[in-house]
Amino acid sequence: MVARAETERGEVVLRERRGAGRAPGEGALELRVNGVFVMDTHETTTEQELARVALAQVEHPRAVVVAGLGLGFTAREVLADSRVERVAVVEVEECLVGWMRDGTVPHGPAFLADDRLALVVADIRQAVAEAAAASYDLVLLDVDNGPEALVLEGNAEIYTASFLRDVARLLRPGGALAVWSATESPTLAGELEAVFRGVTALPFEIALQGRPEQYWLYLAHR
Repeated sequence: MVARAETERGEVVLRERRGAGRAPGEGALELRVNGVFVMDTHETTTEQELARVALAQVEHPRAVVVAGLGLGFTAREVLADSRVERVAVVEVEECLVGWMRDGTVPHGPAFLADDRLALVVADIRQAVAEAAAASYDLVLLDVDNGPEALVLEGNAEIYTASFLRDVARLLRPGGALAVWSATESPTLAGELEAVFRGVTALPFEIALQGRPEQYWLYLAHR
């Protein structure tokens, strides 16, 4: 185990997963919440794809919200786009932000050094409620595994039309929302369609720890 914290939402663990013949420090870092695998540093396709597909939805994604820090790969891909002028990353777990800042996650300090990046330690519902209307071009929502595979039951609300209307309020004309889900979710599609136009569900295949997986991106436009 590399790091562990108990929060009001449960246990957050960062551990090293080593393959055969690998010495300590050479394996993949793996993030788990309440025992559930969230992501690792070996297979980052889903995080990067979320960013790439989302960025392609907006002509001028100058201001972007990334909901969920994870291990930073989604936000790092967003920052790689020269059109992006500022990124607000909203993360509820302060311990995870601390591990990125102090180098427990080795790539963390360099990633956080980008002056376009602002880290907000807050629940995404609070952050969205406090943000100014029409202040962002793009929102990427990746704080749980989707409404059909929740890690935290309390996150069910963020996949409802009520919260999605609050997100829509943040978007400038022509803006877009991208939501990551571990499974196909007609329920999520329906909630998005109650608020946005042009809702699209995109499946994509990856290999995760040697086994095939299918994940989904849900895209919606203001």
